[in-house]
Amino acid sequence: MTPAARDLTQGMRRLTGGSFAMGSDHFYPEERPQRQVQVDPFWIDETPVTNRQFDAFVRATGHKTLAEIAPDPKDYPGMLPGMARPGSLVFTPPDAPVQLDNPGGWWTFHFGAYWRRPYGRHGPKALDDHPVVHVAFADAEAFARWSGKDLPTEAEWEFAARGGLEGKAFAWGDELAPGGRMLANYWQGQFPSENLELDGWARTSPVQTYPANGHGLYDMIGNVWEWTTDWYAEAAALKGPSPCCLPQNPRGGSLEGSYDPQMPDIPIPRKVIKGGSHLCAENYCQRYRPAARHPEAIDSATTHLGFRCVVRA
Repeated sequence: MTPAARDLTQGMRRLTGGSFAMGSDHFYPEERPQRQVQVDPFWIDETPVTNRQFDAFVRATGHKTLAEIAPDPKDYPGMLPGMARPGSLVFTPPDAPVQLDNPGGWWTFHFGAYWRRPYGRHGPKALDDHPVVHVAFADAEAFARWSGKDLPTEAEWEFAARGGLEGKAFAWGDELAPGGRMLANYWQGQFPSENLELDGWARTSPVQTYPANGHGLYDMIGNVWEWTTDWYAEAAALKGPSPCCLPQNPRGGSLEGSYDPQMPDIPIPRKVIKGGSHLCAENYCQRYRPAARHPEAIDSATTHLGFRCVVRA
Protein backbone atom coordinates (compact mmCIF):
# COMPACT_ATOMS: atom_id res chain seq x y z
CA MET A 1 0.00 0.00 0.00
CA THR A 2 1.43 3.39 -0.94
CA PRO A 3 1.39 6.29 1.53
CA ALA A 4 -1.22 8.06 -0.63
CA ALA A 5 -3.60 5.15 -0.07
CA ARG A 6 -3.70 5.46 3.71
CA ASP A 7 -4.08 8.07 6.42
CA LEU A 8 -0.95 10.22 6.36
CA THR A 9 -1.30 10.99 10.03
CA GLN A 10 -1.16 7.38 11.20
CA GLY A 11 1.57 7.18 13.84
CA MET A 12 1.65 10.97 14.20
CA ARG A 13 0.51 13.45 16.85
CA ARG A 14 -1.34 16.68 16.13
CA LEU A 15 0.08 19.73 17.89
CA THR A 16 -2.07 22.82 18.20
CA GLY A 17 0.82 25.22 17.73
CA GLY A 18 1.14 28.51 19.56
CA SER A 19 3.87 30.73 20.96
CA PHE A 20 6.88 29.54 22.93
CA ALA A 21 10.33 30.64 24.05
CA MET A 22 12.75 29.31 21.43
CA GLY A 23 16.47 28.96 22.14
CA SER A 24 18.38 29.37 25.38
CA ASP A 25 20.61 31.98 26.99
CA HIS A 26 22.28 29.46 29.32
CA PHE A 27 24.20 26.93 27.20
CA TYR A 28 25.90 27.34 23.80
CA PRO A 29 26.31 30.64 21.91
CA GLU A 30 24.48 29.42 18.80
CA GLU A 31 21.28 29.02 20.88
CA ARG A 32 21.17 32.70 21.89
CA PRO A 33 19.17 34.77 22.29
CA GLN A 34 16.07 33.12 23.67
CA ARG A 35 13.10 34.67 21.85
CA GLN A 36 9.35 34.28 21.61
CA VAL A 37 8.08 32.80 18.33
CA GLN A 38 4.84 31.28 17.11
CA VAL A 39 4.09 28.18 15.02
CA ASP A 40 0.90 27.04 13.31
CA PRO A 41 -0.74 23.67 14.07
CA PHE A 42 0.96 20.61 12.55
CA TRP A 43 1.26 16.84 12.82
CA ILE A 44 4.58 15.19 13.67
CA ASP A 45 5.79 11.58 13.74
CA GLU A 46 5.66 10.00 17.19
CA THR A 47 9.12 8.50 16.65
CA PRO A 48 12.13 8.94 14.40
CA VAL A 49 11.79 7.07 11.11
CA THR A 50 12.83 3.48 11.76
CA ASN A 51 14.78 1.02 9.65
CA ARG A 52 11.53 -0.88 9.02
CA GLN A 53 9.87 2.26 7.62
CA PHE A 54 12.89 3.22 5.55
CA ASP A 55 13.09 -0.30 4.15
CA ALA A 56 9.51 0.02 2.86
CA PHE A 57 10.49 3.26 1.12
CA VAL A 58 13.58 1.72 -0.49
CA ARG A 59 11.67 -1.36 -1.65
CA ALA A 60 8.97 0.84 -3.20
CA THR A 61 11.26 3.33 -4.93
CA GLY A 62 14.68 1.72 -5.35
CA HIS A 63 16.22 4.75 -3.65
CA LYS A 64 19.98 4.64 -3.07
CA THR A 65 21.26 6.72 -0.21
CA LEU A 66 24.22 9.05 -0.54
CA ALA A 67 26.32 6.60 1.49
CA GLU A 68 25.78 3.99 -1.24
CA ILE A 69 27.13 6.24 -4.00
CA ALA A 70 30.83 6.90 -4.58
CA PRO A 71 31.68 10.58 -4.02
CA ASP A 72 32.93 12.65 -6.96
CA PRO A 73 36.50 13.84 -6.24
CA LYS A 74 35.70 17.08 -8.08
CA ASP A 75 33.33 17.98 -5.26
CA TYR A 76 35.97 17.39 -2.59
CA PRO A 77 39.27 19.10 -3.40
CA GLY A 78 42.16 17.31 -1.73
CA MET A 79 40.39 13.95 -1.47
CA LEU A 80 42.94 11.22 -0.89
CA PRO A 81 43.40 8.61 -3.64
CA GLY A 82 41.25 5.57 -3.02
CA MET A 83 38.60 7.40 -0.98
CA ALA A 84 36.14 7.75 -3.87
CA ARG A 85 34.18 4.69 -2.77
CA PRO A 86 30.75 4.34 -1.15
CA GLY A 87 30.75 4.48 2.62
CA SER A 88 29.95 6.59 5.65
CA LEU A 89 31.22 7.80 9.02
CA VAL A 90 31.09 5.35 11.92
CA PHE A 91 31.74 6.23 15.56
CA THR A 92 34.83 4.31 16.73
CA PRO A 93 35.87 4.68 20.40
CA PRO A 94 39.57 5.63 20.58
CA ASP A 95 42.12 3.35 22.25
CA ALA A 96 44.07 6.29 23.69
CA PRO A 97 43.22 9.77 25.00
CA VAL A 98 42.23 12.27 22.29
CA GLN A 99 41.57 15.99 22.17
CA LEU A 100 37.86 16.82 22.37
CA ASP A 101 38.26 19.55 19.77
CA ASN A 102 39.22 16.96 17.12
CA PRO A 103 36.25 14.77 16.10
CA GLY A 104 38.62 12.86 13.82
CA GLY A 105 39.72 11.08 16.99
CA TRP A 106 36.52 9.03 17.06
CA TRP A 107 35.01 9.17 13.57
CA THR A 108 36.18 6.65 10.98
CA PHE A 109 35.07 6.48 7.36
CA HIS A 110 34.00 2.89 6.72
CA PHE A 111 33.69 1.69 3.15
CA GLY A 112 30.41 -0.15 2.79
CA ALA A 113 28.74 1.44 5.81
CA TYR A 114 25.18 2.53 5.05
CA TRP A 115 21.74 2.31 6.59
CA ARG A 116 21.41 -1.51 6.30
CA ARG A 117 24.93 -2.05 7.69
CA PRO A 118 25.36 0.90 10.04
CA TYR A 119 28.74 -0.23 11.43
CA GLY A 120 30.29 -1.34 8.16
CA ARG A 121 29.93 -4.23 5.74
CA HIS A 122 31.10 -6.78 8.32
CA GLY A 123 29.05 -5.36 11.20
CA PRO A 124 25.57 -6.35 12.36
CA LYS A 125 22.52 -5.61 10.24
CA ALA A 126 20.26 -2.69 11.06
CA LEU A 127 17.50 -3.54 13.53
CA ASP A 128 13.93 -2.90 12.41
CA ASP A 129 12.77 -0.89 15.43
CA HIS A 130 15.87 1.32 15.70
CA PRO A 131 16.07 4.75 14.05
CA VAL A 132 17.45 4.68 10.52
CA VAL A 133 20.90 6.28 10.34
CA HIS A 134 23.43 7.10 7.62
CA VAL A 135 20.82 9.26 5.91
CA ALA A 136 21.99 12.49 4.31
CA PHE A 137 19.57 15.40 4.00
CA ALA A 138 18.53 14.44 0.46
CA ASP A 139 17.71 10.90 1.65
CA ALA A 140 15.49 12.21 4.45
CA GLU A 141 13.84 14.65 2.04
CA ALA A 142 13.18 11.86 -0.49
CA PHE A 143 11.51 9.70 2.17
CA ALA A 144 9.36 12.61 3.32
CA ARG A 145 8.28 13.41 -0.24
CA TRP A 146 7.40 9.74 -0.92
CA SER A 147 5.39 9.67 2.30
CA GLY A 148 3.43 12.79 1.36
CA LYS A 149 5.01 14.62 4.27
CA ASP A 150 7.73 17.22 4.93
CA LEU A 151 10.69 17.64 7.20
CA PRO A 152 10.09 19.94 10.18
CA THR A 153 11.40 23.46 10.50
CA GLU A 154 13.67 24.12 13.43
CA ALA A 155 10.89 26.00 15.22
CA GLU A 156 8.37 23.20 14.68
CA TRP A 157 10.87 20.63 15.89
CA GLU A 158 11.74 22.58 19.04
CA PHE A 159 8.09 23.32 19.84
CA ALA A 160 7.39 19.58 19.60
CA ALA A 161 10.43 18.58 21.66
CA ARG A 162 9.51 20.84 24.57
CA GLY A 163 6.34 18.85 25.12
CA GLY A 164 4.43 21.84 26.44
CA LEU A 165 7.01 22.75 29.08
CA GLU A 166 8.09 26.39 29.05
CA GLY A 167 11.54 27.58 30.03
CA LYS A 168 12.95 24.19 31.05
CA ALA A 169 16.48 23.08 30.21
CA PHE A 170 15.45 19.54 29.27
CA ALA A 171 12.36 18.07 27.67
CA TRP A 172 11.23 16.77 31.09
CA GLY A 173 12.37 19.56 33.45
CA ASP A 174 15.55 21.18 34.74
CA GLU A 175 17.38 18.05 35.95
CA LEU A 176 19.17 15.78 33.47
CA ALA A 177 18.61 12.52 35.36
CA PRO A 178 16.01 13.13 38.08
CA GLY A 179 16.53 10.64 40.87
CA GLY A 180 19.16 8.92 38.72
CA ARG A 181 16.53 7.96 36.14
CA MET A 182 17.65 7.85 32.51
CA LEU A 183 15.00 9.58 30.37
CA ALA A 184 16.82 9.53 27.04
CA ASN A 185 19.61 7.69 25.26
CA TYR A 186 22.74 9.78 25.76
CA TRP A 187 26.34 9.07 26.80
CA GLN A 188 27.12 8.45 30.48
CA GLY A 189 30.81 8.67 31.40
CA GLN A 190 33.77 10.49 29.91
CA PHE A 191 33.26 10.77 26.16
CA PRO A 192 34.63 9.34 23.87
CA SER A 193 36.38 6.43 25.60
CA GLU A 194 34.40 5.68 28.78
CA ASN A 195 30.79 4.65 28.23
CA LEU A 196 29.16 3.51 31.48
CA GLU A 197 25.94 2.57 29.64
CA LEU A 198 23.76 3.45 32.63
CA ASP A 199 20.88 3.73 30.18
CA GLY A 200 21.56 0.22 28.89
CA TRP A 201 22.63 1.22 25.38
CA ALA A 202 26.05 1.76 23.84
CA ARG A 203 24.65 2.98 20.51
CA THR A 204 21.11 3.50 19.21
CA SER A 205 18.13 2.15 21.12
CA PRO A 206 14.73 0.97 19.88
CA VAL A 207 12.28 3.83 19.45
CA GLN A 208 9.84 4.22 22.36
CA THR A 209 12.39 2.81 24.83
CA TYR A 210 12.07 5.94 26.95
CA PRO A 211 8.92 7.76 28.13
CA ALA A 212 7.11 10.06 25.71
CA ASN A 213 7.19 13.79 26.33
CA GLY A 214 4.14 15.91 27.11
CA HIS A 215 3.04 15.80 23.48
CA GLY A 216 3.20 12.00 23.30
CA LEU A 217 6.42 12.05 21.24
CA TYR A 218 9.32 9.64 21.69
CA ASP A 219 13.08 10.09 21.26
CA MET A 220 12.94 13.81 20.58
CA ILE A 221 16.01 13.95 22.81
CA GLY A 222 19.05 11.70 22.40
CA ASN A 223 19.28 8.45 20.42
CA VAL A 224 19.89 10.16 17.04
CA TRP A 225 20.20 13.73 15.83
CA GLU A 226 17.35 14.75 13.51
CA TRP A 227 17.40 16.80 10.31
CA THR A 228 15.34 19.95 10.00
CA THR A 229 14.66 21.79 6.77
CA ASP A 230 16.21 25.12 7.88
CA TRP A 231 19.53 26.41 6.56
CA TYR A 232 21.91 27.01 9.44
CA ALA A 233 22.62 30.51 10.74
CA GLU A 234 23.61 31.79 14.16
CA ALA A 235 20.42 32.46 16.13
CA ALA A 236 21.55 36.04 16.78
CA ALA A 237 21.66 36.66 13.01
CA LEU A 238 18.08 35.53 12.42
CA LYS A 239 15.27 38.04 12.13
CA GLY A 240 13.98 39.10 15.51
CA PRO A 241 10.42 40.04 16.56
CA SER A 242 8.80 43.07 14.97
CA PRO A 243 7.38 45.83 17.20
CA CYS A 244 3.84 44.59 16.58
CA CYS A 245 3.92 40.81 16.74
CA LEU A 246 5.80 37.58 17.24
CA PRO A 247 7.65 35.91 14.36
CA GLN A 248 5.19 33.50 12.74
CA ASN A 249 6.61 30.13 11.63
CA PRO A 250 10.21 31.47 11.61
CA ARG A 251 12.72 29.99 9.19
CA GLY A 252 16.50 29.71 9.20
CA GLY A 253 19.16 31.54 7.27
CA SER A 254 20.12 31.49 3.60
CA LEU A 255 21.76 28.71 1.62
CA GLU A 256 24.83 30.86 0.92
CA GLY A 257 25.11 31.93 4.54
CA SER A 258 25.08 28.33 5.73
CA TYR A 259 28.51 27.44 4.30
CA ASP A 260 31.20 26.52 6.82
CA PRO A 261 33.65 29.45 6.95
CA GLN A 262 36.42 27.05 8.00
CA MET A 263 36.07 25.11 4.72
CA PRO A 264 36.09 27.78 1.98
CA ASP A 265 37.32 25.34 -0.68
CA ILE A 266 34.39 22.95 -0.14
CA PRO A 267 31.22 25.10 -0.12
CA ILE A 268 28.70 22.52 1.06
CA PRO A 269 25.59 24.11 2.63
CA ARG A 270 24.52 23.12 6.12
CA LYS A 271 21.13 22.44 7.70
CA VAL A 272 20.14 22.68 11.37
CA ILE A 273 19.97 19.36 13.20
CA LYS A 274 18.31 19.00 16.60
CA GLY A 275 17.98 16.79 19.65
CA GLY A 276 21.46 15.44 20.28
CA SER A 277 22.27 11.74 20.13
CA HIS A 278 23.59 8.76 22.05
CA LEU A 279 27.05 10.35 21.70
CA CYS A 280 26.19 13.54 23.64
CA ALA A 281 27.74 13.58 27.12
CA GLU A 282 28.08 15.92 30.10
CA ASN A 283 31.76 16.47 29.28
CA TYR A 284 31.13 16.89 25.54
CA CYS A 285 28.20 18.20 23.49
CA GLN A 286 25.48 18.80 26.08
CA ARG A 287 22.96 19.06 23.26
CA TYR A 288 20.40 16.60 24.62
CA ARG A 289 18.02 19.57 25.04
CA PRO A 290 15.18 21.08 22.97
CA ALA A 291 17.01 24.41 22.47
CA ALA A 292 20.24 22.79 21.29
CA ARG A 293 21.12 23.08 17.62
CA HIS A 294 24.04 22.18 15.40
CA PRO A 295 25.06 22.82 11.77
CA GLU A 296 25.36 19.70 9.61
CA ALA A 297 26.58 19.56 6.00
CA ILE A 298 23.81 18.24 3.77
CA ASP A 299 26.09 15.45 2.47
CA SER A 300 26.72 14.11 6.00
CA ALA A 301 25.69 10.56 6.82
CA THR A 302 26.74 9.10 10.15
CA THR A 303 25.83 6.46 12.72
CA HIS A 304 24.02 9.02 14.90
CA LEU A 305 21.91 11.04 12.45
CA GLY A 306 18.27 10.35 11.51
CA PHE A 307 14.99 12.25 11.06
CA ARG A 308 11.23 12.38 11.47
CA CYS A 309 8.48 14.00 9.38
CA VAL A 310 5.62 16.46 9.72
CA VAL A 311 2.32 17.18 8.01
CA ARG A 312 1.20 20.79 8.15
CA ALA A 313 -2.44 21.59 8.81
